[in-house]
Amino acid sequence: MTTHRIAVMPGDGIGKEVMPEGQRVLEAVAKKFDVDLALAHFDWSCDYYAKHGRMMPEDWFEQLQGCEAIYYGAVGWPAIVPDHVSLWGSLIQFRRRFDQYVNMRPCRLMPGIATPLANRKPGDIDFVVVRENTEGLYSGMGGFQYKGTPHETSTQVHMTTRFGAERAIRYAFDLTRKRNDMRQLHLVGKTNVLTFVHDTWWRAFNEVGEADYPDIKREYAHVDATTMWFVKNPEWFDVIVVENMFGDIITDLGAMIQGGMGIAAGGNINPQGVSMFEPIGGSAPKYTGQNVICPLAAIEAGKMMLAHLGEEDAAARIEAAVVKALESGKIASLSAGKMGMGTSEVGDLVASLV
Repeated sequence: MTTHRIAVMPGDGIGKEVMPEGQRVLEAVAKKFDVDLALAHFDWSCDYYAKHGRMMPEDWFEQLQGCEAIYYGAVGWPAIVPDHVSLWGSLIQFRRRFDQYVNMRPCRLMPGIATPLANRKPGDIDFVVVRENTEGLYSGMGGFQYKGTPHETSTQVHMTTRFGAERAIRYAFDLTRKRNDMRQLHLVGKTNVLTFVHDTWWRAFNEVGEADYPDIKREYAHVDATTMWFVKNPEWFDVIVVENMFGDIITDLGAMIQGGMGIAAGGNINPQGVSMFEPIGGSAPKYTGQNVICPLAAIEAGKMMLAHLGEEDAAARIEAAVVKALESGKIASLSAGKMGMGTSEVGDLVASLV
C-alpha cells in the first residue's frame, strides 16, 4: 500500500464547509480501495492573518515539502484582508514556489445537471482547458509612476517566456493524446492585437505540434470568438491551451455552461512536484455558515487529486458516485440555497454511493 501525504487547507469562507465533505468522500473511497491517505491539516487563512499579520508562517514551504499534493478550499475574506493580500499571500505563492505551471480545468456536463445552454445534453459539453499558470499578467511585473497625482501611470507586464509557453503546450498535446479519438488541440489567444506575447505562443504551438505531435489536429481561436463558441458550439472543443489571464476568464464561462460553480473543480499541476486541487468557486462570504453551498466541486477536486496520484480506480468510483447522486433526483439544483439539501447532506449522499 502506498501512503499519500496530502496537505488539507480549508482556507476561508465556504471552504471550511465544503472541504470536510470532500475529505469524507476521499476517506470513504480510500477505505474501499485500500488507499492510505495521510492528511495533514493546516489552518492558514484570513483568520490566521488576523492573528499573525500574514497568511502563512515563514516556514510554510518547508512544512509542505513532504506532501505529494495540496487539497485547498478557498481564499478570501475582504472584511478582514484585502483580496490582493490574501491571494498573493497564499494561493499564488503555492503556484509559484511549487512551479505549478499547468492549471487544468475540465468542463463536462454531467447527467442530471441543468445547463443554461438550450438543447444541450451530456456529451455535448466535454472539454479541458490547460491554462499556463505562472506567467503572463500574473507574473507580478509592473508598477506605478507618480502614484496619487493627476499624472499617475501604472503598468502591468504580460511576461511570456518560450520555455513557459512550450511546457504548457506540451502538457496539452500529451493530454489530447490520452483523452479520446477527437485528437484536437485549440490554441486560444489574441494574435491580431497582442503581437509579441501571442506570437511566441503561436510559433511554439505550431513548431512543437509539427515536430512532435503530427497526429494531433491543431486549431486556433481568438479569445473573444472562443467565448461565443463556448455558448454556441461547445462540442467543437476537446482540449484548449491558453495563457494565464485569458484562461482565468474562459474557464469561469466554462464552469457556468457545465452547470455552475457548484460542480467546477481545477488542478494546479506540477507533473514532477507538488500539485494543488481546489473547487474554483471562491470563498463566498455571504453564504458562509448557512450549510447551503454545493460541495460537489470540492468532491470533484478530490477526484482529480486521486487520479493525479495514480489512484485511477478510486477516482473513477468518486466520479460514478457523483453521477449517481445527480441522477437520483435528490439534488434539486447546484445553486446556493436551492439544492433541496444541506451541504453536509450532499456529502452524506455521495459518500454513501462510493
